[in-house]
Amino acid sequence: MTSEREPDAGSGDTLSRIRALIGDAACSDACQCHTLALGARPGGGPQAYLAWSSACTDGAALALLAQQFRQERLAEIAASGALSDCRFLPDPGAVCRAGTCRLNQPAPAGQEGV
Repeated sequence: MTSEREPDAGSGDTLSRIRALIGDAACSDACQCHTLALGARPGGGPQAYLAWSSACTDGAALALLAQQFRQERLAEIAASGALSDCRFLPDPGAVCRAGTCRLNQPAPAGQEGV
């Protein structure tokens, strides 16, 4: 699951490899769930986050692919001359729900603590 918008398809092969490595992100406990900062934004920081499980994903291999994807995105940004929108995308964290790692989604306005 991703936060914010889906990454651009320009670096599609690397993104496909990342998604394949993450697979279904199966978990039995929240401590197995992590977030992966994905891609790059023109003003800095990641463009999205993915949830992944250390129970079924090689974290070192995933980090290498994520770095490759980031470098590809930085090259695309430089080539296109894209400008920053100056927004910061915070890490939402990941949780284990129904046996799958998912991005933690904040409660709807007025529903905090419910």
